Amino acid sequence: MSVLVYIDTLSGEVAKAAMEAVFYGSKIGPTTVLTNGSISEDSLASLGEFGAEKVLLNKAVTTNDSSQITNLVAAAVESTGATTIVMPLDLTGRAVAPRVSAKLKAGLASGAVTLPNADGTVKVNVFSGKAFGNVAIKTDKKVITLTPNSLQIESTGGSASVEEFNADAGSSNITVKEVRKQEGDVLLPEAEIVVSAGRGLKGPENWGIVEDLAKSLGAATACSRPVADIGWRPHHEHVGQTGVAIRPNLYIAAGISGAIQHLAGVNGSKVIVVINTDPEAPFFKAADYGVVGDAFEVLPKLKEEIEKFKAQN
Repeated sequence: MSVLVYIDTLSGEVAKAAMEAVFYGSKIGPTTVLTNGSISEDSLASLGEFGAEKVLLNKAVTTNDSSQITNLVAAAVESTGATTIVMPLDLTGRAVAPRVSAKLKAGLASGAVTLPNADGTVKVNVFSGKAFGNVAIKTDKKVITLTPNSLQIESTGGSASVEEFNADAGSSNITVKEVRKQEGDVLLPEAEIVVSAGRGLKGPENWGIVEDLAKSLGAATACSRPVADIGWRPHHEHVGQTGVAIRPNLYIAAGISGAIQHLAGVNGSKVIVVINTDPEAPFFKAADYGVVGDAFEVLPKLKEEIEKFKAQN
């Protein structure tokens, strides 16, 4: 069973979600990776460590135009004979996968969290991560988008060959006027640990205790929607149903009540720690660990204990 994995590398880097998709594909069958834009061949060759045999690079398409990428994927499927198409469930994957499914008349499983069973059934996230469903894809060609941080990737060694892939992608309907890259030591979608806070922090001037704890943990910082809406924090830090959906190994939430819209974006976290002065806060029902306390006291103490632990090890 031949597999084609499409990944977005327009940032010039290979994201963790892309590595996961390549590793996932390699567990299904011989895997070819397709990407576009400008990125070093060494970076692409390194995908061999996660199971890729070959990487096809199209340098002509330099935007996230869903129509163009759909055409590239369709052309690569025809060229490689792939029967399974895998993409990360990122912004590009969400837009392109349904188009590819329709164009190829292929069944789609969106938000996979496990490898397909022997009968082709795939377990997926449904209802904003509040439940799981089993999707049986019965078409000859299959499209699967992989939920980030659903499986532990392993480096198997090796190097993939890199080839230029020239195909007619059609004209673009997108004009890029400006590109703003997310800043920070740890990018939120890639983070294994996230420290988040809400209106309980009382103002942007108090965010230092969140950033200090995050720095001690090597974590990314995040916030609730109201905090982003009133301008305390940038919108790219907003996690939730209408913001960034994350699945870190550890999510620490301070001063966030836990509205269902926020929970929908973080309930895939492996471990959730909630800190709130209100013992009736809804977030405690979803927490693995809860601390009824003042964030202004708890966060500095947490940082202090973490620094002690790091000094002893």
